[in-house]
Amino acid sequence: METVGILFQAASYVLLFVICIAVFATVRSRAIRQAVLLTSSVVLYLTWQPWFSAVLFTSIVVNFLFGRWLRRKPHWVPLSLGILVNLLVLGAFKYFPDTTEHILPHSLQEIGHLALPLGISFWTFQAMSYLFDLYREEDLDPTLAEFALYMVLFPVTISGPVCRMPDMLPQFRSAETTPWSDILLGLRRIAIGIFMMQLGKLLGQGILAGDGIVSGFDRATQWSGADVWCLASGYGLQLFFDFAGYTHIAVGAAKAIGIIVPENFERPFASTSPSVFWTRWHMSLSFWIRDYIFFPLATLRREMWWRYLALALSMVVFGLWHKATLLFLIWGAYNGLLLVVHRMLQQVERRFDWQPPNIWTPLSWFATAAFMSLGWIFFRANSVSQARQMLAAMASPGSYASHFLSSSLYGLIGLLAAGYAVVVLLSDALDRVTVASEASQSSGLISWMAGSRWYWLPAVYALALLVVLMITLTQQGGVGQMMYRSF
Repeated sequence: METVGILFQAASYVLLFVICIAVFATVRSRAIRQAVLLTSSVVLYLTWQPWFSAVLFTSIVVNFLFGRWLRRKPHWVPLSLGILVNLLVLGAFKYFPDTTEHILPHSLQEIGHLALPLGISFWTFQAMSYLFDLYREEDLDPTLAEFALYMVLFPVTISGPVCRMPDMLPQFRSAETTPWSDILLGLRRIAIGIFMMQLGKLLGQGILAGDGIVSGFDRATQWSGADVWCLASGYGLQLFFDFAGYTHIAVGAAKAIGIIVPENFERPFASTSPSVFWTRWHMSLSFWIRDYIFFPLATLRREMWWRYLALALSMVVFGLWHKATLLFLIWGAYNGLLLVVHRMLQQVERRFDWQPPNIWTPLSWFATAAFMSLGWIFFRANSVSQARQMLAAMASPGSYASHFLSSSLYGLIGLLAAGYAVVVLLSDALDRVTVASEASQSSGLISWMAGSRWYWLPAVYALALLVVLMITLTQQGGVGQMMYRSF
């Protein structure tokens, strides 16, 4: 039944998506465009449990009224009340159920088992950014329909990226029709996203049933140091393929109807420091935390120690945003510590005017990859005791002599990591060759491949997708669910 429901939702998405593309490519009336897009977004959200929609629609009306109040009087009182209401709603559905397991008797814990409305973390943060922007006296005057569209826009409602009203409102009011180039670009990004999400599912399941990352965390009871590094780096890659793949679909769907939404990933695995990593990973949320939490906190005092503390606290909020558990608190604090240490090292470099040698760049990349992978253990582990056991194995030199995970998982993670790197490098090379060929009008096999890539790449894509689907679907893993839906 669950699979049938998901297929029905997918079919509804495709149908309404096609209707929106047709309308935005041909109709210039702002009223008609907004009405079609809003209706499609509401209908798609209603395909989930109806009471999810009741929570979202209540949030839309309440935040719109707070916005009207702030527009008339940009004061801390309406801002504080609006933020408090949003946090209470978010806490009631996202954090209260976990809390009841610790504070209520077992016989009363059923009252805390509330289903999590889809996308509540994302559209609540969008609502709060709208209130913050009005408090800062941004010139925003959306109608109720425009504000509802901002909150329920179907490409981004479920899992982002987190949008901001100053960027979205002019696009909602635009009368420009969507050019075919944008539609094709959007569809291409959707195709890339579908493939990436299947790769994420493949990593979770493994080539052989029960030999994937999910099994490595949920079923294994013993790990070597090599196993822990394999799972940590593999989980980071799995999360990237899954979430970045979804982001491609969201950004591509919006692009196909002529709307630009924020990017969420910009080659994070090429980062050479934790600071760079967090400007490339989950960018829309990272920048939200930076603009609305870190900057306001950091400007309260001038001392450097306070800025470091504000940075650490901001990352703790980042962690707790995912889920209010000790592991996510540790994960946020761990990443905050990495950022603070990196800032301190930058201060030392500037103080002594130290110019790092060329070898420093690959060393920095390797250290960044290792430290970020280490953090994923806290993010994914099922309990604090499991995380402690895995870290102990990692710190034990003798444990590296053997491994308990299957060799197929090691090979799969290595193959997909290398494959992703090759695809990125090849894409950059083809772009450079295309530019050079256009300038010099040169010919040759490489130039032909670069110039005609959109003729041969679809065949390569179709073959690769077919192979991955054959592996994942034959394992009876069901229809894959996006990992970030649980947040």
